Amino acid sequence: MNHILSLKSRVYQELKGDLAIWLIIGFLAAFSLMAVYSSTETLAYKERGGNTEYFLIKHFIILVGGLCLTYICHLIYYMRYSLIAPFLLLVSIPLLIVTLFFGPEINEARRWLEVPGLGITFQSSDFAKIALIIYVARSIAFKQEVIKDFSGAFVPIIVPVLIVCGLIAPADLSSAIILFVTCLTMMFIGRIKLKYIAVLCILGLFVLAGIIALGSVFPDFIRVDTWTSRIDAFINDAQGGYQIQQAKIAIAEGGWFGVGPGQSTQNNYLPYPYADFIYAIICEEYGLLGGSAIILLYLFLTFRCMRLVTRSPKTFGAMLAIGLCLSLVMQAFANIAVSVHLVPVTGLTLPMVSMGGTSILFACISFGIILSVSKYIETMNESAELAVVSAS
Repeated sequence: MNHILSLKSRVYQELKGDLAIWLIIGFLAAFSLMAVYSSTETLAYKERGGNTEYFLIKHFIILVGGLCLTYICHLIYYMRYSLIAPFLLLVSIPLLIVTLFFGPEINEARRWLEVPGLGITFQSSDFAKIALIIYVARSIAFKQEVIKDFSGAFVPIIVPVLIVCGLIAPADLSSAIILFVTCLTMMFIGRIKLKYIAVLCILGLFVLAGIIALGSVFPDFIRVDTWTSRIDAFINDAQGGYQIQQAKIAIAEGGWFGVGPGQSTQNNYLPYPYADFIYAIICEEYGLLGGSAIILLYLFLTFRCMRLVTRSPKTFGAMLAIGLCLSLVMQAFANIAVSVHLVPVTGLTLPMVSMGGTSILFACISFGIILSVSKYIETMNESAELAVVSAS
């Protein structure tokens, strides 16, 4: 008994920050392992000769690596992220340009860069999203006097948002839109004047219009045809096309309690059931209760991060936590909305749940940075309590 209590104490000492967020990460990782193992069955027979454990082990290793990154990032004092924000942004822009023009075309999109000599690919947009969110949080926190006028707000915030989102959009419009809305929301919470937020919205529409116009000239680099076909299918096809039909069947078969772990049949018919449509597989195997649990976990994450905003003594910490949280949660609900036919097909993964390399790793990094903010607030509160006790 004493050994168990000692272990719990040791874990509590090591995992600083909001314990609820740590639990959310743990539950999402558990859902991820179970869902990926089930949804990769068909892929295993196609690519690995029926070795269904291969993708489970691979995914487990990536998850463990991601959780190690979460732990490392949560140990770093969150203000240090502000110091490297300009560097991260400057690195992300060339990476996006290289990806757009020279990245390998996978699934009809240029979203990946290959690490020379290693044969490993990663999505540069995942890196750019975190870099931009940290940079916008820094600009809102430390340039309050400058950004009160238009010229001050234009260069520190508006221009970087337009450049990064504009470079992501040609190959991944959905991610660009979510990142753009995240930055807008951060500006609103950070009390940037509404007229400057409106200017960013208008300029964003002009950039999108320009990208669409260029799509007719450079169809190999800008996926306008894919966007229009998906929107057309969403508006004109009540059934939502083949992918959505199969997702609806999976959700309907799950009922209240699901068909049971590993008993999915729709993983044989759904395209990318381990990534884009993993939520449908979760609903099929774990029913409405399992699907609701996933939604509640993301909602609870939002609540805990909003709590950080109200408790953070520094603007940068509040903006950083809420920006990263919004990016994760909006992507999650966009993925879920696709499966239930509320929005057109996007190709977005379910953060911390879908199988993937960089998507898992950068989601874990985001969680780690959020926990770094939480750890600082927790330490400040403990110091304040100790001061009160000492004074009394």
